[in-house]
Amino acid sequence: MRILVLGDVVGRPGRGAIRELVPSLIINENVDLAMANAENAAGGMGVDVKSAEELFSGGIHVLTSGNHIWKKKEIFPYMEEHPRLLRPANYPPGAPGRGWFEWEGPDGLRVLVINLEGRVFMRSLEDPFRCVDAILEKHRQYSPVILVDMHAEATSEKVAMGWFLNGRVSLVYGTHTHVPTADERILPGGTAYITDLGMCGPLDSVIGVEKELVIEGFLSQRPLRFEVARDDVVLQGILLDVDEDSGKAKNIRRIRVPWKKRGE
Repeated sequence: MRILVLGDVVGRPGRGAIRELVPSLIINENVDLAMANAENAAGGMGVDVKSAEELFSGGIHVLTSGNHIWKKKEIFPYMEEHPRLLRPANYPPGAPGRGWFEWEGPDGLRVLVINLEGRVFMRSLEDPFRCVDAILEKHRQYSPVILVDMHAEATSEKVAMGWFLNGRVSLVYGTHTHVPTADERILPGGTAYITDLGMCGPLDSVIGVEKELVIEGFLSQRPLRFEVARDDVVLQGILLDVDEDSGKAKNIRRIRVPWKKRGE
């Protein structure tokens, strides 16, 4: 089976790129499952009901998230009713939603999706390593095809998760930093890995934000209200080929699809 996994969707430009480009990607690349990280989909921080629905209507089957998932309170009940929108699994009991989803396609293909959040330079959450172990113990019989979004700041923590799950899942991929890495590979146990997918959003920016505002913030050290940039919008992510019987990855390929250049 073939899976499309896209990086953090940043604001209206990222949503527009999903809406306009993903349906044709699904057809042209024979994609069975399309996923994206939605934690920055609403105004560059958080996800609301409107933005989640827009991404689903654009062809995305499952949405993961990260530390900004709590920015829009209206999404709390939505997550309870729509388990296709995940939050990191290693938040404590009582957090809205859940961190895993058992996806089934119309042709009977099954995939277990798991969402984790790192702890290095981030919040002091429950251990994502022991958390994913517990999820696998309970749910791995659902499908041999298992995908893990490791939403984290530190590359070392992401790489460690890749090796920790080597041979036990089909893919470990990193999100959160918005800058794609060139280390995609298949580990010896058959697990595909990449440290960061990048973002779906404007490259003429600082990780999706108007660059002048970010530069001013560094120069003045004053808090400023950031705004999502608009130019040079791209989709970034990977295409993954997996053996649906064994769950072993067969190929991982980075993609970068332009949508709107400056002034368009």
